[in-house]
Amino acid sequence: MAKLTVEAVGEFDVPQDKRLVNALEDEAKVDQLHACGGFARCTTCRVQFVSGEPTRMTEAEKQVLTARGLIGQPGLRLSCQILCDHDMSVRAISRLAGSGRPDAGKRPADEITPPPVWTMR
Repeated sequence: MAKLTVEAVGEFDVPQDKRLVNALEDEAKVDQLHACGGFARCTTCRVQFVSGEPTRMTEAEKQVLTARGLIGQPGLRLSCQILCDHDMSVRAISRLAGSGRPDAGKRPADEITPPPVWTMR
């Protein structure tokens, strides 16, 4: 199990290799946005890492963060493209409350989509 700390929310045990976006909803009960359903298209599932940021990322995450001009922001990542495979601490910065959206989006699949091709940031 990995330990997930969500700033101002708490600390949670998360099953190994669970997608961070789903762990935020399931274990931490955070109203995390994921408008595209976890396909690394919309960037609504952003989190800010406090500690434990993964050193690798998917090509899909890198491409969308680069296209949106977000790749250079320290600790900013897409929760739909991250596995909880180690202890990490995040700020949930993209939440349904106050977003004006009718819902958080379709629940992301258990596996990373699209199938991950791993690279370095």
